[in-house]
Amino acid sequence: MQEWEAPLMRRSAELLCREGGTYLECGLGFGLSALAIARQPKTERHTVVEAYDEVIKEFKKATPDLPGNMEIVHADFFEYIESIPTDSVDGIMFDPWLPREIRDDADWWVRLIKEQITRVLKPGGYFMSFFVTEPTIDPRWEPHFDQVLIERHAFEGYATTSYLMGKLSGAAYLQCYINNAKN
Repeated sequence: MQEWEAPLMRRSAELLCREGGTYLECGLGFGLSALAIARQPKTERHTVVEAYDEVIKEFKKATPDLPGNMEIVHADFFEYIESIPTDSVDGIMFDPWLPREIRDDADWWVRLIKEQITRVLKPGGYFMSFFVTEPTIDPRWEPHFDQVLIERHAFEGYATTSYLMGKLSGAAYLQCYINNAKN
């Protein structure tokens, strides 16, 4: 996560929370999306699951007055989500950094989406994943959702932004997937 991504994270939060309700987030990062979600007028509750205690401590030091509807849980998201009741979450923000072996494991993604993400989302729930820089629907998510809303936003990355693979400016595409019916 880098500072130039802040407008993208805030807009992602707005898209995710447009209907209101209860939200779950995978990872805290700088807390930009976490605060944006918690501060949306229709957000009743926002739970952020962060694996690294140091990230939580730094965030709380920088943001001592957390919104009352926001909870930070120190846990592994992929274990924590297993304990969440079925059809109990209105939206999920999913923008973690994952090791390459997981990012490239197609079976792992199918299990995560089918057995956990779509299970905990209420019908009509939203799933917001990390932005992409190509105008394509993410094949990991597409088979499991009924609709996808896409917004295009210009961006200017930094010369040190390695995860853009040399594409330091252009268009970022925010993708919000909608779980209209249970799969």
